[in-house]
Amino acid sequence: MQDTYKTKGMRAALINSLKEKGIKDDTVLEAMSSVPRHFFLDSAFVNQAYQDIAFNIGERQTISQPYTVAYQTCLLGVQAGDKVLEIGTGSGYQASVLMALGATLYTIEYNRKLYEKARALLLKMNYKGNFIHGDGSQGFLSAAPYDKILVTAGAPQAPQALLDQLKENGKLVIPIGDLKSQAMCCITKLANGEIKKEVHEQFVFVPLLGKQGWQL
Repeated sequence: MQDTYKTKGMRAALINSLKEKGIKDDTVLEAMSSVPRHFFLDSAFVNQAYQDIAFNIGERQTISQPYTVAYQTCLLGVQAGDKVLEIGTGSGYQASVLMALGATLYTIEYNRKLYEKARALLLKMNYKGNFIHGDGSQGFLSAAPYDKILVTAGAPQAPQALLDQLKENGKLVIPIGDLKSQAMCCITKLANGEIKKEVHEQFVFVPLLGKQGWQL
């Protein structure tokens, strides 16, 4: 794996395009600048890696559009040292951005092949996350509670298990809707146990599978 002057230049152009589309968080943009997105795709698709598009990674899953990654990450508001649970490791790209921000990351993937591939790649890239194969709709109770939880698949509702595993004043970012379109939701668990929900832009994600997700 090589990150050349060419790929660094392509990545810089991508970051500039994200700024033009309204991404203003310099910390998130710097983290994304540090991650070679082409490492997460087959070597034949280097050019596509730096277009602002989603891309098929097999197993009926995609690597998210960079704008989507930036948008979710900005909403999550990761601070260095935050304990973060990511639901849906996928290619591992979003996980790498979260770790580049300084998160102590737990990332869980439903599909075993994707779990094994992403874990091997991220370890090769010297990321020190915690990689789990399992049902992300039920969270990961062993390491709870979490400062932040990020869901990278479309859910019919916010799983109660994830709300239960948030710390007080913790934040859950999750796309909620039907199988065709989802609204990005930012849910804060207030100190009194109440839930504050903000609804943002519409996106299209692959479905969240599992006991508290879609039963497909």
